[in-house]
Amino acid sequence: MNNFQKVSILIPVYNRSEIIMESLNSAVNQTYKNIEVIVVDNKSTDNTFEILKKFGKPYSNVRVYQNEENIGPVRNWKKCLDYATSEYIKILYSDDLIAFDFIEKTMPYLVVNDDVGFVFTGTEIFNDETGKISRAYIIGDTGLYDTKTFIEGCLLGGSFPVSPGNALFRKKDIENNLILDVPNKIGSDFRTHAIGNDLLIYLLTAKDYPRFAFVNETLSFFRVHANSITISSNAAELATLYNVAKAYFVENYVINEGLRKKFNTRVLVNLLLRGGGNIRVRKIQDFYLTDDEFGIDYLFLGKLILRKIFSIFLGWFV
Repeated sequence: MNNFQKVSILIPVYNRSEIIMESLNSAVNQTYKNIEVIVVDNKSTDNTFEILKKFGKPYSNVRVYQNEENIGPVRNWKKCLDYATSEYIKILYSDDLIAFDFIEKTMPYLVVNDDVGFVFTGTEIFNDETGKISRAYIIGDTGLYDTKTFIEGCLLGGSFPVSPGNALFRKKDIENNLILDVPNKIGSDFRTHAIGNDLLIYLLTAKDYPRFAFVNETLSFFRVHANSITISSNAAELATLYNVAKAYFVENYVINEGLRKKFNTRVLVNLLLRGGGNIRVRKIQDFYLTDDEFGIDYLFLGKLILRKIFSIFLGWFV
């Protein structure tokens, strides 16, 4: 491969003056050298933009932009994409990091395999305040997998990522599959909270390719902090919004009736256990645009209930 194919590393940022340097350094110091780093500041109110401008001056492959006004997180992702000039895209959120050899170890899977839609890596989730560290999204050995595995895992609660922050994609796929707003009937503006748009990049890409790749190495690092979208969101509302995004995918692209029923069953169980927080959802149909009757899988429901009982029972002895 010899670093011939250029990769664009996209960093959308807003008010990250205290931590943005770590993300920037992880991007520019890649062992794979044919990269450009596109940073778009979404009209920060702190001194983030000043830090970005100063950082970018010595680098010919770092381009820094600032929006004239705050356009919301998802539109800012799109703005980064508009500035990119390469065929391959790495989204790096401003509170996350990647290992210095991330691009080197993920690029071959897309360059060599036209039937592979994306590649993601093992991920470390770390909390600066508590020091807690965990490893996530480990699905097996390094290699190629059937995208049906990814789709079913995402819909049914497997250990698959929702954030593209640990993945590499082709630009054309993100252009096609980055949806600014997810159609819904609960009155939620997905352009402003960005919960679900990220997962749909994966799902919509997966439907167009027979395979994806996984690298069983910890090459991505997600930071847990009070200002991150997932941490600042209510857990019940977070699950509900992701289920609305998944339901959009199921309604439009999943024809397997068994899979649809299993997904509906998980939605029902989630409603029973957590509710929807401040989001008014009361039944499965609330997650879909149509008013058709959506069935559930009663055998799968029994398995989910038994699994929950077992986890509670096990928790008594831990």
